[in-house]
Amino acid sequence: MRFYEASVLTILIVLQYFCGICTTNLLINVKNQGGDILQETITSNITEDVITLEFQRSDGTLVTQLVDFKNEVQVIKALVLGEEERGQNQFQIMCFVNHFYKMDFISSDAMSKLRQKNPGTIRTAEEDKGHANYTMDLFLDVSQSSVVSKHISDICSEAADSTFTRYEDIKHWAQRPGSSEAALLLAVHNFTLATAIQASVNAKPSVISKCADTSNLWAPCTCSLELCIGWYPCGLKFCKTKGDGKKVASTYRCGIKTCKKCFIFSYYSKMKQNCLWDE
Repeated sequence: MRFYEASVLTILIVLQYFCGICTTNLLINVKNQGGDILQETITSNITEDVITLEFQRSDGTLVTQLVDFKNEVQVIKALVLGEEERGQNQFQIMCFVNHFYKMDFISSDAMSKLRQKNPGTIRTAEEDKGHANYTMDLFLDVSQSSVVSKHISDICSEAADSTFTRYEDIKHWAQRPGSSEAALLLAVHNFTLATAIQASVNAKPSVISKCADTSNLWAPCTCSLELCIGWYPCGLKFCKTKGDGKKVASTYRCGIKTCKKCFIFSYYSKMKQNCLWDE
């Protein structure tokens, strides 16, 4: 029995050791455009080839970004606190799922090797990549989302009715080995079907006004939500050694490049009441 217990303990220690290697965390203090200091948690899992970045904005919104390198998928989840004095729920959760270019973020392996010499340093990004507009024209069925990425059902489980993607992204994912557009389309549906039910009899279902353009709090509309990632490692830096008459100059990795990027997501909302910030 003692031998068995010792063996189990040894296995647990080994597993804990390897798990520690496979998953690493960084805490980064980031100054946003308004001068507030936010703390980002960046987790790299080299086994799954996934990076997760999370922070809470000064208005209380919790933002989670997941990058799935294997499937070229980015998920940005927003948990937005409600304005209870204006009749909103305590919070609402939206997930935005898009195609992702691997070159836009350093690899999970490279991320796992990053260390901070001065953890208390306040950091700002070296390059501002500006704003990217995403018109989310499809609902993504979370229960069927494994055809896109197995990680979506975990991160978006509380956003079953508010997970969005685009047909443009479906076309990108259809080019992956083993994927097909037909299989991917089974996991999505167009929001205009929901609009036909929600819209008034006098409205045209195919026409949805922006939430900012309607005074009817209960009318369906297109909401816009801006989410900014204030600091993330977007690439590696390479330096050159000094060559001389005998040795040829060579390049070596000498640091990381950091970026900031803002996303503006436009998506279907059942009613303006869910989108009061877009006024």
